[in-house]
Amino acid sequence: MSQIPQATLKPNTSAFENEPLIKPTGFREYDARWWFGHPASDVAPDLNLYGVQALGLGLGTLIHELGVSPKIAVGHDFRSYSLSVKQALEVGLMDAGIEVHDIGLALSPTAYFAQFDLDLPCVAMVTASHNSNGWTGVKMGAQRPLTFGPDEMSRLKEIVLGGLGQSRAGGGYVRQTGVAERYLADVSEGARIARPLKVVAACGNGTAGAFAPQALRAMGVEVVELDCELDHSFPRYNPNPEDMKMLHAIRDAVLEHKADIGLGFDGDGDRCGVVDNEGEEIFADKIGLMLARDLAPLYPNSTFVVDVKSTGLFAIDPVLAEHGCKTDYYKTGHSYIKRRSRELGALAGFEKSGHFFLQPPIGRGYDDGLVAARAILQMLDRNPGKSMADLRRAMPVSFGSPTMSPACADEVKYGVVERIVADIQARHAAGEMMAGRRIVDVNTVNGVRFTLEGGAWGLVRASSNTPNLVVVIESTESADDVASVFAAIEGLLSAYPEIGAFDQKL
Repeated sequence: MSQIPQATLKPNTSAFENEPLIKPTGFREYDARWWFGHPASDVAPDLNLYGVQALGLGLGTLIHELGVSPKIAVGHDFRSYSLSVKQALEVGLMDAGIEVHDIGLALSPTAYFAQFDLDLPCVAMVTASHNSNGWTGVKMGAQRPLTFGPDEMSRLKEIVLGGLGQSRAGGGYVRQTGVAERYLADVSEGARIARPLKVVAACGNGTAGAFAPQALRAMGVEVVELDCELDHSFPRYNPNPEDMKMLHAIRDAVLEHKADIGLGFDGDGDRCGVVDNEGEEIFADKIGLMLARDLAPLYPNSTFVVDVKSTGLFAIDPVLAEHGCKTDYYKTGHSYIKRRSRELGALAGFEKSGHFFLQPPIGRGYDDGLVAARAILQMLDRNPGKSMADLRRAMPVSFGSPTMSPACADEVKYGVVERIVADIQARHAAGEMMAGRRIVDVNTVNGVRFTLEGGAWGLVRASSNTPNLVVVIESTESADDVASVFAAIEGLLSAYPEIGAFDQKL
């Protein structure tokens, strides 16, 4: 195959219907995302179906290079075009000599489960997660329960864009049935909640609507469904448990129905967001700390892995210290935290974005929003007489921002972050003030996380999945202090013309 065209083509050209198109920036650190196009948008696509077929051929070629059995579980999320994208991917995989096991409509964790259920080494899940309609992507892996990291993604990009995909004999297709039903049974197995609980299940009209209400009811709780009808136009809000619109909708439903908890799931079901019984949104890093505190007496001396966006309270929590537990801060990204948790033999890994990596015996190690929900409900079951708000108030106090994402093009975002890192390092060296305080520490493991006198910190990094930067702030003092640090960061970023508007602000 010739090299893949790297320039975006207009969809009405004959070349678009005859040649593969696949934009290089769609290959990200640990998965792939492209703008596939939308009838209501005049933005030209980054990808066509021939490009997806080339991706499948490249993925199959990489699977052979990795030396694993050439068999793969493949699923798709609920988008108007996802089935077509999946089928084009499967054509490429079969051309590469891979035996494709098609599990149909699925959550990402359903596809990960299928690797165990069907005893397959590889997975490819066609999903754009919480991205808006018009986006598509693929999450891939060849070593369960792990997914690809930068090394595998870099090699895949090299194979696909270089036209190095190799056709082989031996490819085939198996249409698997019953995987979704077995997945739902597996998620709810042994999780019968004795305590009467009313749960708002919010799915933002994403794929989780076909799975979450059924799974939660099987766990023994009363379910109030919120936006669980499948609708890929996402009429109310994108299914993203970090999005304040979704969290506010869950809050309103919890208060209206006097529910014990609200649970929000993203578009492909691998993340979970939480609103307590008082309507308070609890960001996922705090939920992670809450779960760690609950699990520590059951599993003393455990290690927990958290990403650099997460609260600093893990490091100073007295309950974790009492039970000899350790915390490891690591790079943001589901592939990174998943791998790190396995390397360290951690009991769990947590990301502020809502990915929970519960290791055996609690889970299988991959991120699953429904398994996270099960762990949260079991935590409530183990604490009779205490509400979710009570458990929140029992934790050390800090004030955090949502994850905010100012626009920044994929082509320039990493270079922009490098300049921001250098800018903050220079301010630190010069003893300059930010938000009225000196910078006392600069951590550059993933973008830049700077700490100010008094303990407040701010993070600026490049998003691995979208054309954005990521901004997170925490203070142990007050919400006003968070706003003060945000104002300082906003002023800093305003000097960079490549950075656009924030998706949300404080």
